[in-house]
Amino acid sequence: MQITFLGTSSGVPTRSRNVSSVALRLPQRAELWLFDCGEGTQHQILRSELKISQLSRIFITHMHGDHIFGLMGLLASCGLAGNVQRMDIYGPPGLSEYLQACQRYSHTHFSYPIKVHAVRPGIIYEDQEFVVSCEALHHRVSAFGYRVAEKDRAGRFDIGKAQAMEIPPGRVYGQLKRGETVTLTDGRVFHGKDFCGETEIGRKVAYCTDTVYCDGAVELAQDADVLIHESTFAHQDADMAFQRLHSTSTMAAQTALNAGAHRLIITHFSPRYAPGNALELKDLLQEARAIFPKTQMAHDFLTYEIPRRRDMEKGKLVIGNG
Repeated sequence: MQITFLGTSSGVPTRSRNVSSVALRLPQRAELWLFDCGEGTQHQILRSELKISQLSRIFITHMHGDHIFGLMGLLASCGLAGNVQRMDIYGPPGLSEYLQACQRYSHTHFSYPIKVHAVRPGIIYEDQEFVVSCEALHHRVSAFGYRVAEKDRAGRFDIGKAQAMEIPPGRVYGQLKRGETVTLTDGRVFHGKDFCGETEIGRKVAYCTDTVYCDGAVELAQDADVLIHESTFAHQDADMAFQRLHSTSTMAAQTALNAGAHRLIITHFSPRYAPGNALELKDLLQEARAIFPKTQMAHDFLTYEIPRRRDMEKGKLVIGNG
């Protein structure tokens, strides 16, 4: 699982930061999932190593323009390219009507099926490998945060041990791999747990924006390997954050701390903290780290490979610039 930040500014783009969008690449199934789609997102994808042809699911947090103005253009381009088979889009009420109006007034026809899912708190998607859930956030309009949880996998099967015990291969191996107890025709009984390594804990990532500090964000971030959380304002601008229902750097850090998250990546920064101003983005990072040390600051095209728990214990970490 690899995260790529395609837009890290709030409200409006800047010379170095586009508006909100984060991609989650799932290389084991050659899929790309997108979270929010601000204006210019498809251009950001083209500048990255991501492949639009792998895009299959889009998750929208809320209906503000800096999170959805790039959606219609991206969908239209996917249709013209002719290499997308189907698209599932998840978001708040009104998203389907918005896309229908865009289609109608722009006379756009999609050459592939699109399914829009109106979300509400709870599980919104599940397959054999992943569970996606959402919770309500606290913003000026209806907004949702998302959590992607990879399901736990059985540990590596020790085929050498099975062969040494003269267990016949085939169906029995499959049963043991699944952790089942097997009785052979000769009466011998074997337990799958004796042939499998430690269970591989699934990775978890939470995405929370736009919101002031709230219980929903803490719930989504529980034990997350990575929490991606907005940090629009500095702590000294907390009054403005409460007025606009956005988070400060310290709110994001407090969310990660209270949720027991393993890493926090802050994003969605106000352009007011540009270099040379009284407060700069580096100050927001320092504020967050004072509460939650394992915090890093996102920038456009930052990539982060979510390590498995066993790799984290060994100190393996992969961060790139895209």
